[in-house]
Amino acid sequence: MKKLQLCILGSLFAASLQAQSTDYTKGLSIWFDTPNNLDGRASWYSPATDKAWENNSLPIGNGSLGGNVMGSIAAERITLNEKTLWRGGPNTEKGAAYYWNVNKESAHLLPEIRQAFTDGNQKKAEELTCKNFNGLADYEPSRETPFRFGSFTTLGEAYIETGLSEIGMTDYKRILSLDSAMAIVSFRKDEVNYERKYFVSYPDSVMVLKFTANRPGMQNLIFSYGSNPEAIGDIKTDGPNRLLYTGRLKNNQMKFALRIQAINKGGSLNTTDGKFIVRNADEVIFLLTADTDYKLNFNPDFKDPKTYVGPDPDQTTLAMLDAAAAKNYNELCERHKTDYTQLFGRVKLQLNPHAPMTLQYPAVTDLPTHQRLARYRKGNPDYRLEEIYYQFGRYLLIASSRPGNLPANLQGMWANGVDGPWHVDYHNNINIQMNYWPACSTNLNECVWPLIDFIRTLVKPGEKTAQAYFGARGWTASISGNIFGFTSPLTDENMSWNFNPMAGPWLATHIWEYYDYTRDKKFLKEVGYDLIKSSANFAVDYLWHKPDGTYTAAPSTSPEHGPVDQGATFVHAVIREILLNAIDASKALGVDSKDRKQWQYVLKHLVPYQIGRYGQLMEWSTDIDDPTDEHRHVNHLFGLHPGHTLSPITTPELTNAAKVVLEHRGDGATGWSMGWKLNQWARLQDGNHAYKLFGNLLKNGTLDNLWDTHPPFQIDGNFGGTAGITEMLLQSHMGFIQLLPALPDAWKEGSVKGLCAKGNFEIDIIWQDGKLKEAVILSKAGEPCNLRYGNLTFTFKTTKGKTYKVMVENEKLKKIPL
Repeated sequence: MKKLQLCILGSLFAASLQAQSTDYTKGLSIWFDTPNNLDGRASWYSPATDKAWENNSLPIGNGSLGGNVMGSIAAERITLNEKTLWRGGPNTEKGAAYYWNVNKESAHLLPEIRQAFTDGNQKKAEELTCKNFNGLADYEPSRETPFRFGSFTTLGEAYIETGLSEIGMTDYKRILSLDSAMAIVSFRKDEVNYERKYFVSYPDSVMVLKFTANRPGMQNLIFSYGSNPEAIGDIKTDGPNRLLYTGRLKNNQMKFALRIQAINKGGSLNTTDGKFIVRNADEVIFLLTADTDYKLNFNPDFKDPKTYVGPDPDQTTLAMLDAAAAKNYNELCERHKTDYTQLFGRVKLQLNPHAPMTLQYPAVTDLPTHQRLARYRKGNPDYRLEEIYYQFGRYLLIASSRPGNLPANLQGMWANGVDGPWHVDYHNNINIQMNYWPACSTNLNECVWPLIDFIRTLVKPGEKTAQAYFGARGWTASISGNIFGFTSPLTDENMSWNFNPMAGPWLATHIWEYYDYTRDKKFLKEVGYDLIKSSANFAVDYLWHKPDGTYTAAPSTSPEHGPVDQGATFVHAVIREILLNAIDASKALGVDSKDRKQWQYVLKHLVPYQIGRYGQLMEWSTDIDDPTDEHRHVNHLFGLHPGHTLSPITTPELTNAAKVVLEHRGDGATGWSMGWKLNQWARLQDGNHAYKLFGNLLKNGTLDNLWDTHPPFQIDGNFGGTAGITEMLLQSHMGFIQLLPALPDAWKEGSVKGLCAKGNFEIDIIWQDGKLKEAVILSKAGEPCNLRYGNLTFTFKTTKGKTYKVMVENEKLKKIPL
């Protein structure tokens, strides 16, 4: 009788699990059909050797807490990150005075450098700049004790041993569902179907892991935690089903905490030696919360070593875990999905939806992602893979950048070592900016707020940097930033990369970008305008007002490329952008007419763009460009993208010169560089060439898990790729909305829903046979709508909250009743 009851119970359990089972590979997903091994675990000091993590892991996150799911059989391994866990800052051993003593007082040397340029003495100008316009903080920890710049660092790793082996295992899948922001691992072993699910909830600030099977009593698990070796801490039992790790980083005493709760159905649960031991359970759920004592500070006290120290993470993690544990799994999962999908679901992209890819054998859509990518690299079309890549960029931004925390860093928020490439920092000479290129255009305005707050943390320290080096008003930043208000150049005398005073103004253009998309005047008045204005004032004061009346940038450089110059095109382009932003912002608020006149005057007298002997847009003040140079940075095309002072429509001659530059630089390079060129070709409105760059990015700059690679892994290329595809379908940077400006021949038909244009418009587009079929435009601010499609233009007034349909009829754009 007991055997019959057990049989019935097992059948009901299996039926229940099967009823809930979903094939996540059929949606927007990235998936693998083979498990990872455990060889790379705890690669604390050599993360680059952990190739499985870089190529095959699945990233999950809520903007604060992140993890990478490895999906091994014998033991699940999850690398953990908390985005504020950083070494460095004013609380290192030598204190606040040491940390902030990073600027050189060099402004008094500017007249001598400029006179050297006047005298034609390039060597003297360069030597004075290299010796005096670096900083006092080193970028390499081996050359400075204590290391004050710091680095993003791992939270450690979680391991869940299963007691299973791969012998006899079948039907393995490791999936990242972009539709639900959930990772899933499933396989069959000894006639038992096992499934694991993982997600990180933004509304509940918790990572959730769920282990199930289609038979009862199959969960025999040991949960353990491997801590960061550059921290001092311990793990202890914190109640009958909880563990608590508390630690401090050795470098700066930053305190952090990780709390874990285990919830079992059936079987037994014990805690011993800092581990959970589960026996014969039907189901096990683990809840993880983590935090540090870092405090975002817009007004740091330069004398206080703890100016960035805030609430005790022991208490914050306890409150988060208590609140999460009060909800059951289904509630946590539904709250997570609701929160995520209201962001992710805003944009839908279909490319050639009727293309007969599924007629290939085996069907492309039935293949794991890395095999599809391998086929794509051989020239086989896969438009669904292109859609997945596009949406993956949006997924990564949502997962790594949510309000209330720091912006996405060089690796978003995912790192597997004590330190990482370029300290996994905030690189301000394109990388952090590129992270946010797709934010507003792909309907993720909320995700910009961490960047805005980060910029606000730079202002007070950046005022000191602006004064020390340039005697200037306002604020600026330099090439590398951390979470502790670092705005100075570093010690290196190589000015090609270390001298970048335009980092601040470039960042400030994102403030205007956010306003231009949202038209939120309250934001502009209360937060944005002062950031823009002070940055524009810095740009004005930084410039050399020459005796002939012109303004030029001396000294200046083209980031990571070439000599110290007296007028690098990149610098002038950024200055044009921030001055135009300041002018428009002051007009929007009706303030500062006197300042506006100065900005307009400087803009009018700024040294213009120049075309060189090869017909190229010159990168420097002299015509020294090399047509065989294929350098990854295309700085001098800033005005084409991300700026708006070069356009095929308004400046055709200069734009042709920009095209020559892109032809010279070629269609290869690092992942992020191909992402930038993709955007630039889209701005040139050459859809076929833009598509070629997209193809090259996907084929040659993308890892098997669709992460971008520099190499190594660097997330900005993912965001640049998503932004570039958007630019191919919709542009609005020139004061009008351009529909399908760079549609390639390869995308014969398709649709996109939910893209955003400046002026606070939301737009759906359908095209067939390579031509616009219709556009549906929602006006969210009631601004006039200026449309352009090819050579056709159409302007009409709008009402806030009203939707309009536009089609081409008789060679004209016309409104069609909905």
